[in-house]
Amino acid sequence: MKKHLSVILTGAVIGIVALALVALGNPANMGICVACFIRDTAGALKLDSATTVQYVRPEIIGIILGSLILSLFRREFKPRGGSSPITRFILGIVVVIGALIFLGCPLRMLLRLGGGDLNALVGLVGFACGVGIGVLALNRGFSLKRAYSQSTLEGAGLPAMSIVLLVIALVFPSLLAFSTEGPGSMHAAVWASLAGGLIVGGMAQRSRFCMAGGIRDELLFKDFHLLWGSVSLLVVVVIGNLLLGKFHLGFNNQPIAHTDGVWNFLGMALVGWGSVLLGGCPLRQTVLSGEGNTDSAITVLGMLVGAALAYNFGLASSAKGVTFNGQIAVGVAALVLIAITLFNLNRKGEKA
Repeated sequence: MKKHLSVILTGAVIGIVALALVALGNPANMGICVACFIRDTAGALKLDSATTVQYVRPEIIGIILGSLILSLFRREFKPRGGSSPITRFILGIVVVIGALIFLGCPLRMLLRLGGGDLNALVGLVGFACGVGIGVLALNRGFSLKRAYSQSTLEGAGLPAMSIVLLVIALVFPSLLAFSTEGPGSMHAAVWASLAGGLIVGGMAQRSRFCMAGGIRDELLFKDFHLLWGSVSLLVVVVIGNLLLGKFHLGFNNQPIAHTDGVWNFLGMALVGWGSVLLGGCPLRQTVLSGEGNTDSAITVLGMLVGAALAYNFGLASSAKGVTFNGQIAVGVAALVLIAITLFNLNRKGEKA
């Protein structure tokens, strides 16, 4: 168990940070959600006109910078990229659309489940099935080809953009859009959000925490290591919500969630499948972008664009349920994943 200590501790700390941020003002069961917070940031940048989801989330900036700081300290900042960047950009779009159909990334899925939201249990089953499809692809030799060393300037690109965005939000807020109602208007103080992100980013960089990776490794290698992090996070959040009186078991009347089980399942299946093809869940991709991985940076930018598309074209769900456009988008996204999977298989069927 000692070898699992780092990832177990990371899961526990992420759970504590998420609970603290909700107590300080973040939406319920949404202490940290990579997809939702990238969505809010897209709104703040005026990439869409959804007035209820506009806020530059310091947590995302903190995750990137926390990963950057620790990777520099541990001499693990190694700029690399060039592994099918356009495909990764598209996968980023698909993953965030799936997440916004469900209303949360894999991290929020566990936070919702830890608050008693049984809709998240349906999402978890879908996520695991999607990861399973991705594992089948890996066993048939799926690969987005190798990455190459990049310049330090390339690797520092997204962290530098994050710092610029933080400065703009603090010094020139009039350039951005901010929600006055809805989830975008609910947030902790900037310093708390940034600190929480720095902690999560640093610890996730150290432990390689990844929810998709945990299920993938168990299916591929019978290795439970990364899954201990997810288990630890869930246990801490359940206990924390019970102590705080915020654990409400059931499907109905859950915060920022809908009860349409089929689409909860399918949305998270897209996320799981796409995450395996990318090599990590949305949190892992964000952390890797801080380490200088330009492929992950491209993926994060894809998620930013995907979030804007989801609101500009009415694809994202709400507490009322899934839109018709969102249902069509799930089908189109599945076809995109099938195409990407098939075109990147090893034709000889050899394992990657």
